[in-house]
Amino acid sequence: MEIQKILVVGSGAMGSQIAMVCALAGLEVAVQDLAEASLEKAQSELRARVDRNVVKGRLSAEERDAAFARLSFDTDLAPAAEGVDFVIEAAVEKLDVKRELFAELDRLTPEHAILATNSSSFVPSRIADATGRPDRVVNMHFFNPALVMKCVEVVRGPQTSDATVDATVALTERIGKLPVVLDKEIPGFIANRLLGAVRDEAIRLLEGGYASVEAIDTAARTALGYPMGPFELMDLTGIDIGYYTKQGRFEETGDPADAPSRSVTEKVEAGELGRKTGKGWYDYTEGDH
Repeated sequence: MEIQKILVVGSGAMGSQIAMVCALAGLEVAVQDLAEASLEKAQSELRARVDRNVVKGRLSAEERDAAFARLSFDTDLAPAAEGVDFVIEAAVEKLDVKRELFAELDRLTPEHAILATNSSSFVPSRIADATGRPDRVVNMHFFNPALVMKCVEVVRGPQTSDATVDATVALTERIGKLPVVLDKEIPGFIANRLLGAVRDEAIRLLEGGYASVEAIDTAARTALGYPMGPFELMDLTGIDIGYYTKQGRFEETGDPADAPSRSVTEKVEAGELGRKTGKGWYDYTEGDH
């Protein structure tokens, strides 16, 4: 199957950048979000980001204009889903929302279309049975910021077909990314399980009173060579993302060790979700970071 038209559901930071990555690679891309304000914000932020690349000489003005011409934005899912070959869902990390959305996508998209989720935590089998095409459901997990990060984890479920995996790998390569294939599903996949172990230990050190947020991040950067510390990374990706991921895993396993930590729960309940709200582990309204 030759993929020509992509639907990206969700116009947040991840969804909008995934859409632009695909458009820059020459694909026609429809971006759908229920919130008009979110679509408008996505367009303005993409314009600013891509314009900077033009100024820096990383992209020509012609390439930029051609990519934007291949993008469309819609609040209505039905017209956006018409004639698509591949869907990348980048909605909120809540399983009930994703299952309801995939059931609707199953009704609206052509029979041949592959339905992929960018979920960082929910494996294909948690979503696939909400559709009538479990063989064409797969995880295609990008990393933030999607315009920059090369890795894309391609995760197959028990019913995901070889053809679906092959098509997803081919699409990943076509858009200039590096596919990492998981032959067996596991929550959190590879990179986030590794990151999660570091994040959980960082939170234990903080809650135990052993060191401050700043000290832990500094150690990660200067001793381990990480580009940013675990708390800085949580602020960048959104503290709520990790919270929902842990909550989903806890609901699945019942293991208290998988539940969100006290300090993360307090941040989410206070609406302090990181850079996107102006405050998380650091205060961005004061130019703290």
